[in-house]
Amino acid sequence: MKLSDFDFDLPESAIAQQPSVRRDRSRLMVPAKPDQPTGHLRFDQLPGLLNSGDLLVLNDTRVLNARLFGARATGGRLELLLLTEDPAGSGKWWCMMKARRGPKPGEILRLDGGIDAEVQRRRDDHWLLQLAHPSGDLPAVLAAAGHMPLPPYIRREPDDTETAGMDRERYQTVFARQEGAVAAPTAGLHFTPELLDSLGHRGVEIAFLTLHVGIGTFLPVRADDLENHVMHTESFTLPEKTAEAVRNARNGGGRVVAVGTTVVRTLEGCTDSDGALVPGSGRCNLFIRPGHRFRNVDAMITNFHLPRSTLLMLVSAFAGRERILAAYDEAVRAGYRFYSYGDAMFLTP
Repeated sequence: MKLSDFDFDLPESAIAQQPSVRRDRSRLMVPAKPDQPTGHLRFDQLPGLLNSGDLLVLNDTRVLNARLFGARATGGRLELLLLTEDPAGSGKWWCMMKARRGPKPGEILRLDGGIDAEVQRRRDDHWLLQLAHPSGDLPAVLAAAGHMPLPPYIRREPDDTETAGMDRERYQTVFARQEGAVAAPTAGLHFTPELLDSLGHRGVEIAFLTLHVGIGTFLPVRADDLENHVMHTESFTLPEKTAEAVRNARNGGGRVVAVGTTVVRTLEGCTDSDGALVPGSGRCNLFIRPGHRFRNVDAMITNFHLPRSTLLMLVSAFAGRERILAAYDEAVRAGYRFYSYGDAMFLTP
């Protein structure tokens, strides 16, 4: 398939700049099937779509305050996006950098919060920095001085403290526990503790896995022939308890409902050639596109995604490209809100 097969027109006004007033008051579309019309619900009506014995799988990654501002010795301003902590040494981070001119190895950058960053080396568009703070408690300082790494289509002024406070809360799921992501698993943003309790009372089981969403989720696909696209890798952990819950649900006639494309990629990436789910930890770079055979996901909840993105390709693989594009067209006409702070869909094959 070609990249152009996943294009659609989206007015800029449809891109959500703010979250809904309440997490579970966002809208929830159930795309049409030949035997049923499109459903237009509110997200807190989700329990009505699930049955006792179904299993809801959530991604419990926690987003780092990974966006930092600072200056060079020359006075030039810069912006950093922390990506991953280098395993070779404490306080060493790979990052992306916005600066008028790239720094040289050995240069000291002065970051907000009193953090010093010594440039170690460069690899392609990424920089390795040694971070340090006089207090010695670098993680706490990063958490306080850093900003939420919102995607570029959500526009914020750096000095807007009120909005920054809102983003720190709302660009994080209520069940976030495992720190390490630089983007939120956005389908999970719609859940509240009350909604999770309601699902539990209905007999829906809940399980967790971790996939730390990386910067690659925002990077455009540049290969027109999808066979030539190289998928980014992300760190994951699939606990044995969750793998067992998946097996029990399917053996008992329930459905496995993946909350978000990150959960889908983890479950499908941990499925062996016999269809068995294998727990463990590692790196996932599975590129799901039409033609993929889903073996451990029966339904999914997901937001509305960017044109020409791997996320749109994944949901098209699951629910059908023409059906998804028709649903997106209807969503634009019906005023649904798109992308990270936008509305959601409930998809079945």
